[in-house]
Amino acid sequence: MKEWLEPYSWEFVTAQNAVLCNNKNAHHGPTSDGHGEAKTLWNERQPELMTLAAAVDLCRRCHRIAPFCFYNGNTFAAIMRDAVLALDLPLEEAWVLRSLVGHIVAGVASTEEEDALQEFSDSLE
Repeated sequence: MKEWLEPYSWEFVTAQNAVLCNNKNAHHGPTSDGHGEAKTLWNERQPELMTLAAAVDLCRRCHRIAPFCFYNGNTFAAIMRDAVLALDLPLEEAWVLRSLVGHIVAGVASTEEEDALQEFSDSLE
């Protein structure tokens, strides 16, 4: 268990989304129906000790709630891809893990990929 998301305050999440939107000339702003829910969930869970799989799941849940007008998946996937750098894996393994967590957060991973992440997460404990 680790504080995977501790460095990423809601202010950081919001700034990350603003950068992504700015880079794509898209409107950055909160959604009326998902922003409050995602912010509350993030602020409650983000500082907790959790498994890697739980951190990925929190990012996926926040993405699905859609707190921002655009680039929700990219925002939370970028945070998770950055968080796994703390593992200091060999370059090839780090690349695979970063890709895997990004796909899971975005909701495009297969069941086999999700199972592989769970197994890897369990091996860290």
